[in-house]
Amino acid sequence: MKRYAVAALVAAAALCCVSAAPASAKTVWLCKPGQKKDPCTPSLTTTHITPTGEVLRTERVKRVARPKVDCFYVYPTVSDDRKPQADRSIDPEMRSIALYQAARYSRDCRVFAPAYRQITLQGLLNPETITPKMQETAYADVRAAWREYMAKYNKGRGVLLLSHSQGTFVARQLIPDEIDRKPAVRRRLIAAYLLGGNVLVKKDSDRGGDFRNVRACKSASQLGCVVAYSIYGGPVPEDTRFGKTTEAGREVLCTNPAALRGGSANIDSIQPSEPFAPNTTIGGLTAGLGYVTPDVPGAWIEVDNAYRARCVSENGANVLQTTPLNGAPTLRPLPAENWGLHLTDANLPLGNLAELAKRQIAVYEKEQDAE
Repeated sequence: MKRYAVAALVAAAALCCVSAAPASAKTVWLCKPGQKKDPCTPSLTTTHITPTGEVLRTERVKRVARPKVDCFYVYPTVSDDRKPQADRSIDPEMRSIALYQAARYSRDCRVFAPAYRQITLQGLLNPETITPKMQETAYADVRAAWREYMAKYNKGRGVLLLSHSQGTFVARQLIPDEIDRKPAVRRRLIAAYLLGGNVLVKKDSDRGGDFRNVRACKSASQLGCVVAYSIYGGPVPEDTRFGKTTEAGREVLCTNPAALRGGSANIDSIQPSEPFAPNTTIGGLTAGLGYVTPDVPGAWIEVDNAYRARCVSENGANVLQTTPLNGAPTLRPLPAENWGLHLTDANLPLGNLAELAKRQIAVYEKEQDAE
């Protein structure tokens, strides 16, 4: 494991977004419809396996021929650039994270994902090298990309916002600035899946923290709402990095994507069959999680009912706690116990998230047709 693996992904304190951001250069798109070598539009052929790795069947999953809605994705800390701030070159780790976290949604939407000058893994290990201007620039890149998307590509379409980790800390600012207080834009928000980034609400409420109007999703027919959680596979350590806040009167939101109204439910894991980009920090960590990954003919591996999940409150933290079922492996918390299963936030319940997206998109399209 590389020296800076301990800083993998993002800690809440590492990216403190600011409301004033400098102008950004022209957007570089990691994923955009019609773009060559787009990591967000791979084959969706899926091999189903049992929780212990027995191959069951292979399914040819078809995309919607002409999707009427879009997905806008902000990726987590992934850059292996040897400096505190990434450039916007499209590196292998960026392609892999887009494949792992965003590509599955391309079944139902066009996926847009901007490259942005994020704080790198190297920067997180050496926080003294991170300047306010670097933080401002990371946000400015995403905000500029969002504005470009809205001006040139949206054309009144509904949009699903996807993010994880550092991407979620960016989205927590983007929504108030560009969506929450703009009714015309807010009406286009199908939902926001903001994973692993400590989305705040008022205590005992489903809104009122980070966002004034955008509230937690409580049903698959609800629109303009948020799904947010961080996954732990066991007891929550007192020094947890996720699920806890010191802000008075607020708490971190936990939404179970398999049981939006609360309680526990089985979750369905989906991940690519190809390994994460080799010789990268996140690639090394991902390989150590303990997933069952047999050689399969499909581009994706789906494992149904291998884990059960419920939102819990422990040690002052609200997290999505998972338990293995039917012989599924116990996944390893990486890079340390207090990170929980942060690396699995997007993929462990991806089957549930993808189906939720499909249902919310259908509700949105029905409402649009009725207008």
